[in-house]
Amino acid sequence: MPIRLALAAVVAAGTIAVITAGPAQATEYTSALKIKGVQYDAPGSDSNRCTGGNTKNEYLTIKNYSRTATVDLKGYVVKDATGNKFTFAASHKLEPGDYVKLRGGRGTNSDAGNVVYRQNCNFIWNNDKDTIYLLKPSGAKADVHSYTKRANDADGNGYINYHG
Repeated sequence: MPIRLALAAVVAAGTIAVITAGPAQATEYTSALKIKGVQYDAPGSDSNRCTGGNTKNEYLTIKNYSRTATVDLKGYVVKDATGNKFTFAASHKLEPGDYVKLRGGRGTNSDAGNVVYRQNCNFIWNNDKDTIYLLKPSGAKADVHSYTKRANDADGNGYINYHG
């Protein structure tokens, strides 16, 4: 009897462990800056021409979720799974609750308009799946999100919202 009871306890403990393990959760990084959302598939037919193309319609929104701290984006890096990257070379300060749209294509950066252009007419985000990394100037991860069109874009509009 004691052996059966011990075996039943081990089986029960194993069952509980399996139930509580559940699916893997995304890592939550301790950073005020987070990826608010991504327009990974620019509306229309993809064209990376600098004149008349639609790379400006592909963008990543980064938001400062701090209630008190202003964050300077200078030195932050945004990159994808294959290593395409953009580094914020100039100072661009985000007040608490403020955001910036990092757009493809060429244009004039504007603090007032909350926009920074990559000054590159190539698309960075894949239309089917990708991973977006937001890295601090130190190289530490500030935020990371992976997506697939099928799993994460229920309405098929090419936009995914992460942190609301």
